[in-house]
Amino acid sequence: MMARPASYEGVALVAPFSTPYQRYSIDTAHHWIATALRGSLRAAGLKPADLDGFQVASFTLFPDTAVGLTQHLGLCPRWLDHIPMGGASAGVALRRAARAVQAGDAEIIACVAGDTNHIDSFRQLLSSFSRFAMDASYPYGYGGPNASFALLTDRYMTEYGATREDFGRICVAQRANALKNPNAVMKKPLTMEQYLDARPIADPIALFDCVMPCAGAEAFLVMSEDRAQSLNLPYARLAAAIERHNAHADDPIQLRGGWTMDVDVLWDQAGMGPQEMDLVQTYDDYPVISMMQIEDLGFCAKGDGPAFLRDKGLTVAGDFPHNTSGGQLSGGQAGAAGGFIGMVEAIRQVTGQADGTQVPGAERALVSGFGMINFDRGLCSSAAVLTSGARA
Repeated sequence: MMARPASYEGVALVAPFSTPYQRYSIDTAHHWIATALRGSLRAAGLKPADLDGFQVASFTLFPDTAVGLTQHLGLCPRWLDHIPMGGASAGVALRRAARAVQAGDAEIIACVAGDTNHIDSFRQLLSSFSRFAMDASYPYGYGGPNASFALLTDRYMTEYGATREDFGRICVAQRANALKNPNAVMKKPLTMEQYLDARPIADPIALFDCVMPCAGAEAFLVMSEDRAQSLNLPYARLAAAIERHNAHADDPIQLRGGWTMDVDVLWDQAGMGPQEMDLVQTYDDYPVISMMQIEDLGFCAKGDGPAFLRDKGLTVAGDFPHNTSGGQLSGGQAGAAGGFIGMVEAIRQVTGQADGTQVPGAERALVSGFGMINFDRGLCSSAAVLTSGARA
């Protein structure tokens, strides 16, 4: 029997910051990470010397890691971490940073994710994404996320009777949310008709099922509640968090993720259930994975996601606010920052700092992540429940 994890009591999440995203950039990942770090520190009224913990997620930082960035940015932390877990990075980063603060290993930790997007950087990233992909997928002409998620989407539709309209509801609602977010890449409204008539990419996936790679970064700070209060900062509390890797490895194809193994732990630790969430932020590089997270995290039974969402309003003004900043599908995917976009937005929401995308009275948020997909499955999953501490 799994031991019940210790509480995250006393930990505060503050100073959420997002850079405006750019479709392409001549700047390095270092630039984008530095920009987000500076924005978060300024929001908190802090200086780089005040940091004693630093955590980074990035795909295009090579040949550097978090270690190299300490020199680039003039930091001298006593606690350092690098999280190469893609869309699951924010949840994993937050768990580790929170425990470090509780243990006294660091007092103020910056969690930052960012990537650049040069003209050819996405192809270069895919060319060496993982040894599994290089050895077992690419030689057979099968590679890249579009093909992999087409496989998952087709199987999900066949298994559970989902239609393209079911996925379209997610995409259309997120575009409506993105129009309220000045940092989002997508600036034009999207109708269901446009979604259904879009150019095919990898059957059954079409254009608006796919994220837009871009450049950008996201950041937030982790510290004690006492420190946040002394700085007079709005802050969120961490009520619960889980992560899991290489879950259900014997499944012939991934129709469930690692969340299923720990979902009861998550809600038990949080002391609340899915029905009490004011908003939900799922990792959304393709709509099928959002559908899977909604099911696997207990909002409905496996396979019931399409029916569940048909009765819900997914926009900021709806009864099931989902990916309120537009997510990645309409906000853009700035590499590993895509794994942070939901967490940073959730912190804004429960602290009353979300401006145009603010869900009225939001006090509880679920954030889930998913990352590192190979041929037929993603290896990393994470989730966290945030609650209001002090609001702006």
